[in-house]
Amino acid sequence: MITRELAVALRDAGLVWHPAEGDRFQLDLPDEVELEAEADVFTVSEMTIEARQTPSGTDLAFNGTTEWALDAVTLADAVWLPREDQLRDMLRRTFRLLVRLEDSFRVVIEIAGEALEFEHPDPAEAYGRALLELISRSR
Repeated sequence: MITRELAVALRDAGLVWHPAEGDRFQLDLPDEVELEAEADVFTVSEMTIEARQTPSGTDLAFNGTTEWALDAVTLADAVWLPREDQLRDMLRRTFRLLVRLEDSFRVVIEIAGEALEFEHPDPAEAYGRALLELISRSR
């Protein structure tokens, strides 16, 4: 799983999240709200947390199964933690290679004929760093 810091960087770079069953996220609430819950990782699921379309956008509705009182949060109050397969898919045609090294993984992408490499012990984090570079260059 990618770090919260990388997830925030991807969001801030312009990655758009359309919540789907199985997606993981953390809360990113305003400073005046208790921060204890921000460390928890939640999963979108029809039984517990569902994405609901509202006139103002998408809300993530908590269906009474959490330990603390929270009905719903807006998408802006959540940080998506994309899975490894989602990150790889978002690299689209730039993705060239994933290599397992002795103590890390290397992701290779190609942008405008230039091969770029990203290494990390967690392959999802390597994919995420590659995606951040792709998004940054496409802006």
